[in-house]
Amino acid sequence: MSILTFDSDNYPGKIVCGTDEAGRGPLAGPVFAAAVILDPNMQIDGINDSKKLSARKRDELYEKIKTSALAYRIESVDEKIIDEINILNASLLAMKRAVLGLGIRPDIILVDGNKTTDFDKIPSRPIIKGDSLSASIAAASILAKVERDRFMLSLHEKYPQYGFDQHKGYPTAAHYNAILKYGISDVHRKTFLKNLSSKG
Repeated sequence: MSILTFDSDNYPGKIVCGTDEAGRGPLAGPVFAAAVILDPNMQIDGINDSKKLSARKRDELYEKIKTSALAYRIESVDEKIIDEINILNASLLAMKRAVLGLGIRPDIILVDGNKTTDFDKIPSRPIIKGDSLSASIAAASILAKVERDRFMLSLHEKYPQYGFDQHKGYPTAAHYNAILKYGISDVHRKTFLKNLSSKG
């Protein structure tokens, strides 16, 4: 089954919304989520799980999705709330905000992963590896990833010592070394760094 026809093949005649997040693993910054309702009459060639695409291809598809989708919404939950409610709940909260912020109420929500949440009584289905199966989930993964990467570039302007422009907050050796040298910043997830000694 093609990623481009998965939604219509499985949910014929339904308004399908795909939702996915970006940024569960990083040590810093928000988690982003997007919700997308694609036009079933307008296929976007090249769409795939954002992790399988180059940054250039993601940027290209980001613009195509935004201009051709019937509806889309991108939301984020910051590091302070992540520390309060944990990353899974923060990811689901960002997805819920994105879905409920759409201008169109979908008939079904396809959620990447093995968990879902209450979407104001709209039926939802968790789909493991959904971003490589469903075009609407893949589209959401691309919007969330590009938006988060761009946000982390803006954080780099404020906190250049951490190298957010290079690793986008993910747990690389360079990032850990920067934290050990400069301490934990205001945008780091404190619960992700409990066992790391720091100056901050």
